[in-house]
Amino acid sequence: MAESGTTPSSEADLVSGLRARDEAAFATLVDQWGPTMQRAARGHVSTDAVAEEVVQDTWVAVLRGIDRFEGRSSLRTWVFRILANTAKTRGIRERRTIPMSSLAGSLDAGPTVGADRFRGDGDEHPGGWKRFPADWPVGVTGEHRVLGEEVGGVVSSALAELPARQRSVVTLRDLDGLDADEVCALLGLSAGNQRVLLHRGRALVRSRLEDHFGDAARWGATP
Repeated sequence: MAESGTTPSSEADLVSGLRARDEAAFATLVDQWGPTMQRAARGHVSTDAVAEEVVQDTWVAVLRGIDRFEGRSSLRTWVFRILANTAKTRGIRERRTIPMSSLAGSLDAGPTVGADRFRGDGDEHPGGWKRFPADWPVGVTGEHRVLGEEVGGVVSSALAELPARQRSVVTLRDLDGLDADEVCALLGLSAGNQRVLLHRGRALVRSRLEDHFGDAARWGATP
């Protein structure tokens, strides 16, 4: 792979760079999309190590197929479609060799919260939380930075507790900023399953924040 020494700034530059086997273009994409790809792949396979292999296989397929990229979708959509197909194939192969009992409960198991904490059918936003947590301090003081790091630590620990698919959905939606349709396409989920996994995952994260920070993070049932 060639070394250009510059960082591509546009999608056209990235595509041209990949076609030229430019190292900077490839490194830019790996840095920008690699973590999200890893989390998306993890939603299909059983371990982080296998997810890494899926991502590596995806990049190989991208480099082999970039000359056939016609630009009918964004480069990102094209790459993530390859990732989804690669991960699904690997996941199907795994399920043929891993006892189903070891995968039981991986989709919908997990904590939830009481129905009285959500808005009713007659509300403007049915199914939404009745109350949101108190605003976190925004600023650049040392205290705020410490608090931010503390919040991040609690969230990271909570995410680590989640079953793989819940963790994938929550991280792709809430950390990577993908919308519901993108997550469904990446993970091969129906819209209903995506909502269930997201709800259960978010519920555990919120529960852990409430446990750690008490009233400062508590979602009350009272409007």
